Amino acid sequence: MQPETTTDTRHYPQFNVATALTWLRIAAIPAVAVVFYWPGQWSKPLSCLVFTLAGLTDLLDGYLARRLGQTSKFGAFLDPVADKLMVAVALILLVQADPRIVIALVAAIIIGREIAVSALREWMAELGARSRVAVSGIGKAKTTMQMIGLGAMLYTHDLYGVPVYDIGLALLIVAAGITVWSMVGYIKAAWPGPAGES
Repeated sequence: MQPETTTDTRHYPQFNVATALTWLRIAAIPAVAVVFYWPGQWSKPLSCLVFTLAGLTDLLDGYLARRLGQTSKFGAFLDPVADKLMVAVALILLVQADPRIVIALVAAIIIGREIAVSALREWMAELGARSRVAVSGIGKAKTTMQMIGLGAMLYTHDLYGVPVYDIGLALLIVAAGITVWSMVGYIKAAWPGPAGES
C-alpha cells in the first residue's frame, strides 16, 4: 500500500478575495492603455482614474489577505508582478506621448531597476538567501511615490491652474533616484561579506 501523500495547497494558485483583486489590477492594465488613447479631452483623466483605482487595490488586497488569513506564496508572487506590469505599461505610454529625454531616462532607470532586482531576488532565492533582499521600507516609499507620480502624469492636464503633469514628473524623478539608491542597497545586501558567502 502506497503511503498517502499530502500537498500544501498554499504553494499553488487559489481563488480568494485578495488574489481576485490582484487579478483585477492586472486586467485593468490594458484598460489604462485603451482609455489613454481614446479620443476626447477626458481620455487622460479617465486613464488616471482607472490607474489610481487599480493602484488602490494593491493596498486593499494586502490588507484583506492578512485580515482574512488568505496569504499564499502564489499571492506573494503575483502581487509584485501586477505592480511592475502597471508601472512598466504606464511608463511606456508616457514616453510615447512625451518622448523627451528626461522621461525616457527615468523610464529606463525604473524599468531597468525592476528587471535587475527581480533577477537578483531569483538568484538569491536559488541560494537560499531570499530574505537578504526582501522588500525594504525605502522600496515601499519608492513604489508609493512612483504610483502617485505616474497617476499625475497620466492625468496630463492642469487642474485649477496646478501643473499636475509637472508635479508628477518631479515625483517620478525623485522616485527614480530612490530606485537607484534602493537597488544599490539590495546589491550590497546580497554581496558576499562577513555574514556569510552568497
